[in-house]
Amino acid sequence: MANERLRGAIIERGLTIEAVAERLGVASKTVERWINQGRKPYRRFQYAVASLLRYEVSYLWPDERTMAEVTSAGGAELVKLYPHRSAVPPRLWPQLYSSSRTYFDVLVYSGFWLTEDSEFLRLVKEKSADGVRVRFMLGDPDCPEVATRGADEGIGDAMASKIRNALMNYRGLFDLPGVEFRLHSTTLYNSIYRADNELLANGHVYGVGAYLAPVLHLQRVPGGELFDTYAESVERVWDSARVITSPTNFAEVHA
Repeated sequence: MANERLRGAIIERGLTIEAVAERLGVASKTVERWINQGRKPYRRFQYAVASLLRYEVSYLWPDERTMAEVTSAGGAELVKLYPHRSAVPPRLWPQLYSSSRTYFDVLVYSGFWLTEDSEFLRLVKEKSADGVRVRFMLGDPDCPEVATRGADEGIGDAMASKIRNALMNYRGLFDLPGVEFRLHSTTLYNSIYRADNELLANGHVYGVGAYLAPVLHLQRVPGGELFDTYAESVERVWDSARVITSPTNFAEVHA
């Protein structure tokens, strides 16, 4: 069924399908399908279209919730905000991962501090033995993004060295069943530590190390979108990262 509300909103704003497509960075045929076939865009495009046309998402796609509902649910997802990582209770990290049954993800540049936590390393081994999939995503020490982050933090080449040292500290985990390592070359705006329906998102702030940046403790709740926004970014990094099977050989096949 055609989406006449979307068609009318585009006309009302004096835009064309081509103009909308260009503003959103998608093909014109994609916008045509949203209108003529009633196809529903991905959530990020729903919000982009609503913002462009100055309408509520729930008007353009009536089965979607209003922004007030989304905001309310988002507030419920926030368990706690810590002003910086060093303010997070040390017990929270092992407590978070000890409950994981399906997702045990670590997305960082180096996350070196975690590699020196014996309790965390023990948990990885326990979860591996229990059949839980454990995914580590570290920055490629040779990529420009890591060099930029090192410069941003004021530590230069030390960032790449921290990654290499972190991988060496993880060397005893590489052969464990279900434990996988990949190197990414993305610009990270957060380090993300996910265990099933909870995660800690440690923001990256220009000029300071991640340990001085805020940390969001989020828990997935029905109707919320904050948790899923971060969780989906983890999946995108994982899909684009390349596999490594040892802490020293980076010339592995791409994912």
